[in-house]
Amino acid sequence: MNLALRKTTCRVLVVSLLALSFQTARAGLIGADQAAAGTTSPERALVLAALDRADVAAQLQAAGVDPRAARERVQGMTEQEVHALAQDMQAAPAGGVSTWGWVAIVLVAALIWYYAIRK
Repeated sequence: MNLALRKTTCRVLVVSLLALSFQTARAGLIGADQAAAGTTSPERALVLAALDRADVAAQLQAAGVDPRAARERVQGMTEQEVHALAQDMQAAPAGGVSTWGWVAIVLVAALIWYYAIRK
């Protein structure tokens, strides 16, 4: 009985070693773009965080854009496109009037003063 148990154990071990030897690991160098693909840049995180806001999602839906589709598009953008979009977002006035808006307001006020008060 002891001999049969040893033979069976040896056979199981041989079959196990043969079966496991077919699974090989590959080691190799990867490029910087592949290594960076797993990390999210801060600019991409900024754009995605803006898309997560409720008011932005409501504006997107009002314009007929699905917020999930917008997120997928941002995920598909290159780093240069995301960088340009993030810079535009940071440079845009936050709900205020831009410089040209102030120029237009002053111009309209001056015209109203000239035609209404001067005459």
